Amino acid sequence: MFDWVYGNKRAVQVVLGLITIPFALWGISFYERAYTSGDAVASVGGQKITEQEFNDSLRQQQDQMRRMLGRNYSAAMFDSPAMRMDLLEGLISQRLLGQFAVRRNLSVSDADLREMIGSVPAFQEDGKFSKPRYEALLRAENLTPQSFEASLRRDLMLQQLTAALGESGLASKAAAQQLAQIRAQQREIAEYAVPAEPLLAKVAVAPQAVKMFYDTNSARFQIPESVGIEYLVLNADALTAAEQVNPEEVKAYYEANAARFGEPEQRRASHILIAFKAGANAADKAKAKERAEKILAEVRKSPAGFAEIAKKNSDDPGSAVKGGDLDYFSRGMMVRPFEEAAFKLKLNEISDPVESDFGYHIIRLTGIKAGNVKTLDQVRPEIEATLKKQQAGRRFAEAAEAFTNLVYDQADSLKPAADRFKLPVQRAAGFTREAAPVALLNNPRLLTALFTDDAIKNRRNTEAIEVAPGTLVSARVVDHKAASLRPYDEVKGEIGKQLQGQEALAQARKQGVELLEALKNGKGAQPAFGAVRTVSRQNPQGLGSEAVAEIFRADAAKLPAYAGVQTPGGYAIYRVSRVIEAAPDEKQALGSQNELARANGVGEFRAFVSGLRSETKVEINRALLEAKQQPQ
Repeated sequence: MFDWVYGNKRAVQVVLGLITIPFALWGISFYERAYTSGDAVASVGGQKITEQEFNDSLRQQQDQMRRMLGRNYSAAMFDSPAMRMDLLEGLISQRLLGQFAVRRNLSVSDADLREMIGSVPAFQEDGKFSKPRYEALLRAENLTPQSFEASLRRDLMLQQLTAALGESGLASKAAAQQLAQIRAQQREIAEYAVPAEPLLAKVAVAPQAVKMFYDTNSARFQIPESVGIEYLVLNADALTAAEQVNPEEVKAYYEANAARFGEPEQRRASHILIAFKAGANAADKAKAKERAEKILAEVRKSPAGFAEIAKKNSDDPGSAVKGGDLDYFSRGMMVRPFEEAAFKLKLNEISDPVESDFGYHIIRLTGIKAGNVKTLDQVRPEIEATLKKQQAGRRFAEAAEAFTNLVYDQADSLKPAADRFKLPVQRAAGFTREAAPVALLNNPRLLTALFTDDAIKNRRNTEAIEVAPGTLVSARVVDHKAASLRPYDEVKGEIGKQLQGQEALAQARKQGVELLEALKNGKGAQPAFGAVRTVSRQNPQGLGSEAVAEIFRADAAKLPAYAGVQTPGGYAIYRVSRVIEAAPDEKQALGSQNELARANGVGEFRAFVSGLRSETKVEINRALLEAKQQPQ
């Protein structure tokens, strides 16, 4: 239920990372939820884990794997006794921790709960928590603020417990140093490949083998059930077209943002500053002006010498060294008196002394770049679009509630909602239970809703579902295709090539293993190994983890040593010719110590849960668990 909340909180993700794998795949939740229907899959200290709760947890796990794997996801990976048992073990661990937390009176303060909710971006507008948006999104999830906050409070309470346990692990510096030294070790290797491809021509696959593979692996050739849909997308962008803006608003926006609509006129000037201190009295100002007048007289006699006079007399050290040059500037970049004077001068004209807060300026205009500002009529469409988008964003929360109600109340058609909000009814086909052909619609909740009886048999609208922050979708099934099996004649060629490749790979592996054993025993000629390279566990030079493990598992007491590993293209043999010991630096040693501590923390967490279980009566209904089918 809370995946879309937890996804916004890095701290929660870190905590969940400490939990055992089957436990971490779904959130900690609902340990005291009162399911009253369905048989119990298990009982923990007298509290039931019902069939409905089991199915809900399985669906949540499937949703998470869909998001992680995308089109590579397959529902079949969950349809095994081992997976079902892992899932149940996770639920039992949840229940044990929940019961412990209740006994110890662990709690989450109102302030912590508010901070958590307020920090979720999905509940924010312009970077701040929005109560209307919060309530609208909860309604889209069929939740009330009270039920959501109660469940979230329970989840946070248990996360505090798991964090405390998971972060309690310690590791000695000696063990960490040893681990770091092992990781820093390097080995010089050369590689020889036994490829499978040249063996393909020698492999013949019998038609009976192809047919047998087809018959025994029919699930691989299933065309999944699919639907075609029509759908509406509601977000601020979709609402923009229906917004109206007042011409006066457009004009006001243009005047307030004129600099955005082109290049203003720029001017280049040089100046000589005769400064006076801030708060100078009339006498000091008069003295500065008298000096400015004398310098001005000198400049007027010799305008070509302006730069040299500025270098000798200007009190502005930044520009004086450049002969008073200030480069190009536009309006708003200089102090007001200076700007007004500079924009009144003609090219090469010299001003009278101009007073500013800094002193008296003698200004010479040295360049003019004409402005190129677009007119209001030229930018009117752009401004109208901006204002409409702003208005639509402010109106979205209200529109979301109305949209949600309308697609539910008039569930036989999307047209009423399309007409009300001026939205196009879009169409797409090829939706399966696992994936959608439209990226925006590849949402687990939406896919689940499209394959309910209400959607397929009754052709009713789905509820409004938030598929992305600030984006609601309602869809309606218009075409349904049941799952079917691809004909044998269509796939027999694919199967033949696959079996041929498998057999060639097996032969390459056999040849590779035989050669490896011969090399280890000092028999036979040396094959043509490739160039020597140096690898380490930290820098594997492109080798896979299995190859690296075999290389460092090879006995280096007598060199050369040899290791081999299956590869996607055949078999690879590695000759280890040299071992290079390296001392790890302080950072590497500290990293190893932290990693060991985390591993020890996970071990302590598991031991804690195991201890709780040994003190609690746990009963598992294995017959029901083994008989269960994967929920659709």
